[in-house]
Amino acid sequence: MHYKSNSEEPKFSSTIRDGFKEENFRDTLSRDYQELKEFFLNDERKEKLKMMGTIKRFFFSSWWLLKVLFYKLTPARRVLVFIGSVFIIVKWSTPAGESGNNLTVIGGLILLFVLMLELKDKLLAKNELEAGRKIQQALLPEQNPEIPGWDVWLYTKPANEVSGDLIDYIRLDENKFGISIADVAGKGLHAALLMAKLQTIIHTLAPEFTTLTKFGKKLNETFMRESLPNIFASMVYFEVKENSGVIKFLNAGHYPPVGKIGNEIKEMSKGAPALGIIHHSKYKEESVVLKKGDFFVIYSDGLTEAQNQKGDFFLKERLMQIVGSIMDESATAIGEKLISATDRFIGGAKQFDDLSLIVIKKS
Repeated sequence: MHYKSNSEEPKFSSTIRDGFKEENFRDTLSRDYQELKEFFLNDERKEKLKMMGTIKRFFFSSWWLLKVLFYKLTPARRVLVFIGSVFIIVKWSTPAGESGNNLTVIGGLILLFVLMLELKDKLLAKNELEAGRKIQQALLPEQNPEIPGWDVWLYTKPANEVSGDLIDYIRLDENKFGISIADVAGKGLHAALLMAKLQTIIHTLAPEFTTLTKFGKKLNETFMRESLPNIFASMVYFEVKENSGVIKFLNAGHYPPVGKIGNEIKEMSKGAPALGIIHHSKYKEESVVLKKGDFFVIYSDGLTEAQNQKGDFFLKERLMQIVGSIMDESATAIGEKLISATDRFIGGAKQFDDLSLIVIKKS
């Protein structure tokens, strides 16, 4: 696999100038530095940093980051970094001269060479993840399901290139549909692969069962057998019929759906344990009757656990408040306003978790 560059490369000077002109240049650097500490430093060192003053914290965190980054390199690249650093340090500790300048240049080139090798590895991994993202998108619905008597809106946004969230629907027979939202534990590639596996299992088993109780039991047993140990997935699965106001659903350890039923905003029960935790777990089929204008909002933890730059969480209470203020909107408008409210809350902070949302409204 080769790295493909654009046919017209940008000019070096304009690239540097545009970088400095970026409106959030300082905030971007600060966020990148915080992400480095969050990713590379263990909990013990993070706690120690909290007890230090600003200057001391900067030097200690920088030194710890350099050590971790050094040991993350391959053995050969560690040697190169060591040699390059020695050449530069020798120049600083010796009188000015041509030989010292040469050492500085050689040391800098060695470090640049290691940086290029690391960048190459990153681009290769990014290309692989991009291919995985395209495959994952191909597995997900291209559009919202059109079900007579219902208004349905589906949304998912991964935190990284690939997602561990599942948003899907399947036609079970001529007038019955299954709609699912699931969240596989963890993030990244392993969660995405298990999400695809869970989607396949749902598509295989769902049409075979007339009750969600039996479907949930079989789904849990199959997921446990065909996934990795100690991996679980929360899920809410709905069944709706055309031109019917009845929704049947089961909840396997997922966040309870929030619904507008009549003039009240209600939260449904959490249900049984998540898939993959208890081998012989029992799942209960629940049902609710919706009248015209009633709706459900089903969401993943990427919504209520979204964080802003201060570290505050979006929380369920804010979700309930927003839902109560947009009850007369369409499913699409309800969903889009919830996503907009989440984006405004997060602001410039990084999205830490996959965010998925389903709105089902009786039309």
